[in-house]
Amino acid sequence: MRNSTAADTDCPASPLLFQDLGSRKVVADFDGGHLSSDGGALLLRQIDRSFGVSRTVASCFQDRRCQGLVDHRLEELVAQRLHALALGYEDLNDHHTLRRDPLLAVAAGKSDPLGAQRLQGKGCALAAPSTLNRMELSNSKTSRYHKLAHDPIKLRDAVLELGLRCLPADAEELVLDLDLMGHLVHGLQEGRHFSAYYDGWCYQPLYVVCGTKVLWAQVRRGDADLDADVEAALSVILPALRRRFPKTRILVRGDSGFCRESIMQYCEEQTPPVHYVLGLAKNSVLLEKLEPHWVAAEEKRKLNGAASAREFTEFEYQTLKSWSRPRRVIGKAEVMEAGRNPRFIVTSLPAGGFKGEADSKTRFGTQALYEEIYCARGNMENILKQQTLDLNADRMSTHHLASNQLRLWLATLAYLLLERMRALCLHGTELAAATAGTIRLKLLKVAATVRISVRRVHVQYCSAFPLQAVFRLAQRRLACLEAGTG
Repeated sequence: MRNSTAADTDCPASPLLFQDLGSRKVVADFDGGHLSSDGGALLLRQIDRSFGVSRTVASCFQDRRCQGLVDHRLEELVAQRLHALALGYEDLNDHHTLRRDPLLAVAAGKSDPLGAQRLQGKGCALAAPSTLNRMELSNSKTSRYHKLAHDPIKLRDAVLELGLRCLPADAEELVLDLDLMGHLVHGLQEGRHFSAYYDGWCYQPLYVVCGTKVLWAQVRRGDADLDADVEAALSVILPALRRRFPKTRILVRGDSGFCRESIMQYCEEQTPPVHYVLGLAKNSVLLEKLEPHWVAAEEKRKLNGAASAREFTEFEYQTLKSWSRPRRVIGKAEVMEAGRNPRFIVTSLPAGGFKGEADSKTRFGTQALYEEIYCARGNMENILKQQTLDLNADRMSTHHLASNQLRLWLATLAYLLLERMRALCLHGTELAAATAGTIRLKLLKVAATVRISVRRVHVQYCSAFPLQAVFRLAQRRLACLEAGTG
């Protein structure tokens, strides 16, 4: 290794010289004071306070620390982690520098945003990565630190309750979408298993999504029973839904991986019954039922000159051994340029609709049920992509199953903050249908100067910020929401 010279080391006070701009010198330095690239953290703080997300999550922890020596309250730790996730900082190592950000400290509720009054770590208002790591690992059996342990059942129910509070109060029908995700791991994580489909070691969390809200996110061990996990999830979600929506119809929707006798029977045995629309894997008997419809579909494609054409049929079907009763099955005979594309679904919804509902007969008809109700589950896939790509819910890098589960819940709640911002603040704007990542990039990532005095925190945003009008509108709507007038 070569020895460093004076030319290799910049003096902290020396300016940075760039190419001249005409007759002007271009000079830069690091004397700008307290700046932040995450000016939208204040919007997150208002959303958090309005729904009490950090407060609710903190109530699920037990704080056994000596309070006289504590710099960071539980609610502040939770808010720091949630807001950082929503702003795109998924790694705990990011908090080495984030802990100096005064705007993030304000968002977390720190009364001393500059950390000037701390006995140790002066100048760092927020918690270090090691402190946040101890909070996440506190429930792990092999960890020696158990002073910030959380109640997993209470926290699971809190995540569910926060999601349910965001559902429309006048909903006539609620659809619960079931799905599994493959989250790859790159170590010897507890409970991991090898998946040939994903070609790697992974967890396969069970998600339950209602509309745009993630109600359930459960990390599953490699040897877990899917039927038992789904029934356990529904046994918690359905009573909570019934308490809030006693007269609302509930529909369970999923792909063929969830078409299991135990799941269908569980739904049918509920009072009132829970209906389902599930994908059904093809077999020789089902394909034989479609044979009369292939010719009609091919003729329709040729007459219309279209790339594809489809015909639908429905019939009662029961397997030889696994199903306890015949059920309504809908088959799709689709002819495309690439060949035939048969598909099947099974449902408990009646073909004639429900009494007193004029439109239900049309909605539950053969083609409409498949195209408008079953295929609508694709929206849930978009929600889970945001969970994974925008909130990094697949970052399960700790060894312990309990801490990875906590991380998944935190990512789910960070998504909830962004989803609530979109639903409550951005309707009627260009970001009304934006993804979580787009909202973060275009609305929250705004440069800000932070000046802190005894009397106030003065935040000055970039004058050239393109979405100033949207930002102002979001702030006004959040202010009305917090005041109870929105």
